Amino acid sequence: MLDVCLLGTGGMMPLPYRWLTSLMMRFNGKSILIDCGEGTQIAMKEKGWSPNPIDIICFTHYHADHISGLPGMLLTMGNAERTEPLLMIGPKGLQRVVNALRVIAPELPFEIQFMELEETSQRIQFDGFYLEAFRVNHNVICYGYNMVVERGGKFQLDKAMELGIPRQHWSYLQKGQNVEFEGRVYTPDMVLGGARKGLKVTYCTDSRPTDSIREHAKDADLFICEGMYGDPENQSKAKDKKHMTMYEAANLAKSAGVKEMWLTHYSPSVIRPEEYMKEVKKIFTDSVAAKDGRSVELKFAEE
Repeated sequence: MLDVCLLGTGGMMPLPYRWLTSLMMRFNGKSILIDCGEGTQIAMKEKGWSPNPIDIICFTHYHADHISGLPGMLLTMGNAERTEPLLMIGPKGLQRVVNALRVIAPELPFEIQFMELEETSQRIQFDGFYLEAFRVNHNVICYGYNMVVERGGKFQLDKAMELGIPRQHWSYLQKGQNVEFEGRVYTPDMVLGGARKGLKVTYCTDSRPTDSIREHAKDADLFICEGMYGDPENQSKAKDKKHMTMYEAANLAKSAGVKEMWLTHYSPSVIRPEEYMKEVKKIFTDSVAAKDGRSVELKFAEE
């Protein structure tokens, strides 16, 4: 099961009723935060989640509305006596930017590890899932992210019994580990069927529509995409500022074949994004004008 919470949905500046865009996901004991604008900590508290177990923080880019909440977040984590290392992932320059922000949070009881992205597409593997960063088209270097939970093949009991593998070794094979018994090595492919469909969440803000977004979002269970503007008259502004309208996001969702799209990163001028959804849904039916704190538990498909 993959827990997903869109902590905030605002772009540019926090508002009394809308925090800045930030996404938190939890899977198998690990927590991943993408972007950390001003107010992210409050949004997290409103959700009832804690920053203490955050293992990874990813950044799309270094505009203030996506990173200005980081010093306070780090201090909170430090005050909770965290000692485990924290991994940060972001575009080139990450360490320089974070260290500059840490002038007001210089002493922390944990190590920060940096992974700077330089490729147009880059995959980072973890235990049971991977993150995939991909370049998008903003007025500074900016990345979108995929969170993909892998699902191995189904354990085939009959094969395990036929091979005479003792029951106590089955769990290791299910986890993808080799097993040695009575001088013979057994590998997972001997008892596992073909790989099954996992879970995929695609997150993208601050970009014009691109083929890269469409390709990386293909068949996503959830596509979280900026809908900066809802008024069609703002199309030229979206182009000039390298942002996206709700209708452009809907077209991406449709062409990528995603299951559901949540709009986010609204302009402060968009007071009620739901007012535009009738037209958006004409393009892509399974569209949602997300609000702060919207969450879902994604589960593997039943077989």
